Amino acid sequence: MPAMQHKGKILGRELPAMDEFEANAFLEDFAVSEDPDKAITAGIFRLEAGESMTYTYTYHEIKLVIDGELHITDCTGETVAGTKGDLFYFPDGCEVTFSTPDFGVGYFVGQRGEGEA
Repeated sequence: MPAMQHKGKILGRELPAMDEFEANAFLEDFAVSEDPDKAITAGIFRLEAGESMTYTYTYHEIKLVIDGELHITDCTGETVAGTKGDLFYFPDGCEVTFSTPDFGVGYFVGQRGEGEA
């Protein structure tokens, strides 16, 4: 029988840069399922003021804004200024642009394997 895994405190940790983007974006996967057929990954995303970041999801993801403010524009042109407590669902194939006036932090859970963002 599998046991739980305690990952400890993940807030406040330094996150690695998402070097493939011009934006000041950072992301780390902190918890990954061990089921290769039903992968699920959770972690933290941070964006700092500067360049915006456009991303196309190749998996389903749910993101909860936990600090700051993330401005999110989808392919229809709708923009939402997400603040602490706002929850977003991004379906597979959804293209969004993230920006922020200062910084924004989101906790995410995605239907993908580790490092597949």
